[in-house]
Amino acid sequence: MPTEDKLKKIFAEALGIPHGIVDDNLKYAELAEWDSVAHMTLIAAIEEAFDIMMDAEDVIEMSSFVRAKQIVAKYHQ
Repeated sequence: MPTEDKLKKIFAEALGIPHGIVDDNLKYAELAEWDSVAHMTLIAAIEEAFDIMMDAEDVIEMSSFVRAKQIVAKYHQ
């Protein structure tokens, strides 16, 4: 499964939202379901799925779907 599709699936499941609304416009501040608890669930799911360990700065800066793609790509260079 391509990275972006895998990430979309993780976002939808972790945030409990339809897969179809996960796109490049998805942002933390604009989605009620993406609260602090959901954020940590999302981080854990991404780390497990991609076998990475994000540093604290990346955890804090992951405030959009676009940023999440950039962060995952950084660990898979």
